[in-house]
Amino acid sequence: MITEATKQRFAREVAKYPADQKQSAVMACLSIVQQEQGWVSAESEAVIAEYLGMPQIAVHEVTTFYNMYNQQPVGKYKLNVCTNLPCQLRDGYKALHHLEAKLGIKMGETTPDGLFTLQQCECLGACADSPVMLVNDRTMCSFMDNEKLDQLVDGLRQAEGGQA
Repeated sequence: MITEATKQRFAREVAKYPADQKQSAVMACLSIVQQEQGWVSAESEAVIAEYLGMPQIAVHEVTTFYNMYNQQPVGKYKLNVCTNLPCQLRDGYKALHHLEAKLGIKMGETTPDGLFTLQQCECLGACADSPVMLVNDRTMCSFMDNEKLDQLVDGLRQAEGGQA
C-alpha cells in the first residue's frame, strides 16, 4: 500500500524535473517504495505509473532492468556477490558457493528465518578488490575471502541476537 507520506516523497523527487518530464523520477520512486516496503510489487509499479503518468509496463521495464530493485520479498540482509569475469577470476564464484554452504541456501533463495537473501550481481566497479559484494544495495565489501565472509555473516547474525 502506498501511503500519502510516500506520495509526498514522490512529489519531492518529481519537483526536481521539468513538469513535462516527471517520468524522470521513476527510479527515485521505485527506490522509495523499496526502502519502505523492502521490495517493489506489481501493485506498487501500478501506483508509480499512475502517479508519473506513464504506462505500467514502462515502470516494470525499469524495475526488471536493474538488479537493485527486488521484485519479490527478500531477507533483512541481501547479499549480492559479484560474479562478473574479473571477480570470477579472483574467486567470486568461490565466495558465492561458500555463502551458499554457510547459509544453507542456493543463489536466489532466502534463509528460512528470513534473515539472508543471496544473489549474484553485475560488476560493482571494484574489480581490483575482488571478490566484492554489496550488502543491502548500500555497503560494499572488498577482498571477501572465506574468513571475511564468515565474519560478515556471523556478525550480522549476532547483531540480530542469533548464534553464529
